[in-house]
Amino acid sequence: MKRSDDLTAMYDSDTPLGDVVLSSRVRLARNISGYPFVNRATPDQLTEVMHRVQVTQIGGAFATGTRWINLASSDETDRTLLFERNLISKHFSEGTHPRCVALSADGCASIMVNEEDHLRAQMFAGGFRLHALVEAMTHLDRSLEKSLDYAYHPRFGYLTACPTNLGTGIRMSVMLHLPALRVLDELEKMRRSAKELKLAVRGVHGEGSDALGELFQISNQVTLGRSEEDLLEEFAGVIVPQIVEYERQARHRMLESDAATATDRAHRALGILRSARLLSLEESYKYLSRVRLGVAVGIIEKISISTINRLLFEVQPAHLTRILTLTPSARSDDRAARASHVRSALE
Repeated sequence: MKRSDDLTAMYDSDTPLGDVVLSSRVRLARNISGYPFVNRATPDQLTEVMHRVQVTQIGGAFATGTRWINLASSDETDRTLLFERNLISKHFSEGTHPRCVALSADGCASIMVNEEDHLRAQMFAGGFRLHALVEAMTHLDRSLEKSLDYAYHPRFGYLTACPTNLGTGIRMSVMLHLPALRVLDELEKMRRSAKELKLAVRGVHGEGSDALGELFQISNQVTLGRSEEDLLEEFAGVIVPQIVEYERQARHRMLESDAATATDRAHRALGILRSARLLSLEESYKYLSRVRLGVAVGIIEKISISTINRLLFEVQPAHLTRILTLTPSARSDDRAARASHVRSALE
């Protein structure tokens, strides 16, 4: 897989809530009637599912330029790159069973075939764009349903391997940058509120991943008995704006209480990124997070939030390998390559 330069839609946060919301995602789970769920199907059955989906005429984001990748025969770096972009899951990347993924021409949508469900479709966009993504996913779902007979129950809705996806099978999520809530030690309060609202709070790469750089993925957990319209209205219309407002208020209080420390923190981080010769992934996220906050509140000028969002992708190991064509020895310790790339981007 060659490096794709058309990912602007994944890191462009030029939206009303883009100072806090890095990106939006909509995911849809579907299974094909007549086949066991993935964890109970035989390799031959999974291979047949793959073939059925691959010959299906797919519309929407996959109407033109779709790329199919067979995970069983793909390069490890390619799989890691897709994982780093959240286009496939870690479980899917590391599996050994028959599986494949469809990628849209713009690199912002994927359909995992034989992940936990027969179909796991995902669509991404930078900033707060859930409404547009839900509309696009609905269009994709209808195009698939013309050729595929979905497993459906009149009472429970679309049948899925995990009970939490029963019903509509749709998950909406946003990647939030919440550095001020951490500085003011209010993240636990946010987590408790999210739990009460039946939201999942996860790290950068979803379930089981770490919250690097104060980045948190927040999504709805319950789909049974709820329509897509109800879920969208509640999650996008109430919950996300409320969390964004919590973070914005925390930023305001942080600056009011100690502007000098906040300013020093942001500029010190920028100085390190512009001069460091070795940077680990964790250090990169830590300092990019501080710079992003500085840009968002006006402490740092002449650097865009989109530039920082782009670097949050590109400092990851597989991205560095593709962008800089790293040798095997450089891949084993990529700190120098990462530092050089960040310095170049922030000059």
